[in-house]
Amino acid sequence: MSMYRQLWLAIIVSMLLALTGSLLASLLSARAYLEQQLSMKNADNASALALSLSQQNPDAVTTELAVAALFDSGHYESIRVHDPNGKLIIERVAEAGDLGAPEWFASRLPIRADPGEAQITSGWAQLGTVSLVSHSRFGYEALWTSTREMIAALTLASLIGGYLGSLILRRLRRPLQAVIDQAEAISNRRFVTIPEPDVPELHQLAVAMNSTVARIKAMFEEEAARLEALRREANCDTLTGLANRDFLIAELRSALEDENSTGGTLLLIRVADLVGINHRLGREATDDLLRRVGREVGAGATANPEAVAARMNGADFALLLPGRKSGLDLAEELLRTLVATMEPYVDGGASAFIGLGSFGRDAGLRAVLAQIDAALIAAEAENANCMHVAQLDARDELPESNEEWANIIRQALQQRWLRLVEFPVVDRQQRLLHQECPLRLKLEADGQWLPAGRFFPVAERLGLVRDLDLAALELGLNELDRQPALTGLAINLSASSIGDATFLQRVDGLLRKHRAAARRLWIEVAETGVLKRVEAFRALCHTLRSYDCRVGVEHFGRQFSQIGQLHDLGLNYIKVDASFIRRLDTSPGNQTFLKGAATIAHAIGLQVIAEGVATDAEFKVLVDIGFDGATGPGVKLAN
Repeated sequence: MSMYRQLWLAIIVSMLLALTGSLLASLLSARAYLEQQLSMKNADNASALALSLSQQNPDAVTTELAVAALFDSGHYESIRVHDPNGKLIIERVAEAGDLGAPEWFASRLPIRADPGEAQITSGWAQLGTVSLVSHSRFGYEALWTSTREMIAALTLASLIGGYLGSLILRRLRRPLQAVIDQAEAISNRRFVTIPEPDVPELHQLAVAMNSTVARIKAMFEEEAARLEALRREANCDTLTGLANRDFLIAELRSALEDENSTGGTLLLIRVADLVGINHRLGREATDDLLRRVGREVGAGATANPEAVAARMNGADFALLLPGRKSGLDLAEELLRTLVATMEPYVDGGASAFIGLGSFGRDAGLRAVLAQIDAALIAAEAENANCMHVAQLDARDELPESNEEWANIIRQALQQRWLRLVEFPVVDRQQRLLHQECPLRLKLEADGQWLPAGRFFPVAERLGLVRDLDLAALELGLNELDRQPALTGLAINLSASSIGDATFLQRVDGLLRKHRAAARRLWIEVAETGVLKRVEAFRALCHTLRSYDCRVGVEHFGRQFSQIGQLHDLGLNYIKVDASFIRRLDTSPGNQTFLKGAATIAHAIGLQVIAEGVATDAEFKVLVDIGFDGATGPGVKLAN
């Protein structure tokens, strides 16, 4: 029973006890008073009758007439006259009648008054004895009326007391509920603070809880800052702060191999005559130039959080842009900016050269690098500020216009030309944790199934990604219904969908329809989308937790410095981006970073899963540094 109900019960019981006690004491007191008054009345009336008869030296007829006259007034239950020997001379007894109160009331609170007795005398001679009992119905009637009035008064007082008690409890309930909600939030890995209530005891409790949360946040942020420094040390160039070559290659490999990859555009930038600049101006000026160039190249990545700017080696920089969009405009703008930036450092010659090219998924890492590098060499051969575009592959036989794509996607949704494919996610013992299920779509009834990377960017641009996400969610829930033995199934949702208010309502409707299956559903959103729409993601987490779904962040780690925004979301797991996993067995820096990240995640109850595991060596290192699971082409299920 809750504390609030116990307090209410205590108030109600206390009021009932007070009401019953007050009523009982009042009734007993009133009955005693009535019995006393009736006894006195009996004595007085008996004395008056005896005195009246004594003065008349009555005979039997006179006595009977006097008794009858008094009895007929209706105030007496009985009047008896006995002679000096105790023989009954006259008796009048009233018939039973209405008592003026319920019989059960009279039987439980009987009024027992002493009868009045007096001697009838003539001089010194005793003529008889009068015994008189007044009628008790007037006493019962008065007692019953008094009882009802007291019950009404005490009930009114109880109602007023209950109302005042409810106001007090309501005043206590709000801060108490806030403390309870805070404790539940902490147990759900959401570290939130609450206003400190005025109630002294609850104030002390809230202060203690808030202090605990503040200390946890401080420790979390301090460790996150330390790990961010390790991440930058392992994956960034120390001079410019951009990503280093290894990280760029890992990201490029993911763009070429990832199941949901949309391809991308790669720019290779070379600073002209860096050796000559170093000889003429010295190392400090050269370093300053490289930092300036790094800032300009990095600025090209700010418009898209998934873009990567890197320094490849001494004079070479790179910019990796996601998606198959042409980077020609960006390359032209970047070249103009670099020429202006480097003007004070060059001696009338060329400043920079750029080679670029767009690639699709499965284009091949060596081929992409070789052809774009050839374009860079061709630009450099002109010995002027210029750029060259590499032609990497033929165009796909896919729709050209947005209108064609829109019709195809709508038709696929209508005809249910959609399916989920399954990739295992395993734990440390290589047992199945859940199936990761990206969406596939085909353009026609007998067409090939396209990976999400081929149609999702277009659907995003056309505003159709919400319908695709809902379709994937429905397919996943139906699959869980069909396979009760399946441990779990993960569906990825896009950032634009979770920012749609109606999307959350439809998700709630689907989960309500498949409530049993929802307990085995894993929902994940990419790190960039979560950080872009934190409040929308928080609302999604609240809805998903109410159905016992598991919620996670995928492609985690590239924006590790912003991890503090995730502390109050109540996540269940994170999936670390494949760029940190590639060749992990040969990267001590990333091993240290990921081990610390796993320690932080475990401290707040999160599972840590690696993406893109390609080799047994990588998996073994992940197990050694404390990861809970992995997925990728190198993952194998235990027999």
